[in-house]
Amino acid sequence: MNIGYCLTGSFCTFEKSMEALEALVKAGHNVTPIMSENAYSTDTRFGRAVDIQNKIIQITGNSIIHTIEQAEPVGPKKMFDVLAIVPCTGNTLAKLANGITDTAVTMATKSHLRNNRPVVIGISTNDALGAAAKNIGALLNYKNYYFVPYAMDNYVLKPKSMVCDFTQVGKAIELAEKGEEIIKKIY
Repeated sequence: MNIGYCLTGSFCTFEKSMEALEALVKAGHNVTPIMSENAYSTDTRFGRAVDIQNKIIQITGNSIIHTIEQAEPVGPKKMFDVLAIVPCTGNTLAKLANGITDTAVTMATKSHLRNNRPVVIGISTNDALGAAAKNIGALLNYKNYYFVPYAMDNYVLKPKSMVCDFTQVGKAIELAEKGEEIIKKIY
């Protein structure tokens, strides 16, 4: 598959996201990285931006799309079979749920969706059970959006926080390409 793999500013999950990215490449997929401008350019306690960029380029062998102008052709050129946003912050969830297109990631998503192709969301937000809940609910009901399974990551210290299961990213992408979602039965 040709996969667009987006990263937004949940910097603390970049390491796990890059492990999922690496697994996709090892499985034989052609993966093009896309980063929001903040994710692309911000140095944090989790790493320098340039080091993260270099690691992503090394893993994928592809340049990073990181501007709105670079992301706009995603749809017209039908560049990807699936677009994944892993990690997807509460900020990006809100933008997607409300049709706001002001980053490379939201532009790539809007452009990709024009072809009725799947978008996989791997949430990572401290307010999933707060302000972001309504946006998660909206996207769960929108056509062509699929979710990586997610759960609370620390119910004691961060009672509204949720994060996706990064080990399920590849499976979520493969199923979304077929129009299916991961369903886990809990009994």
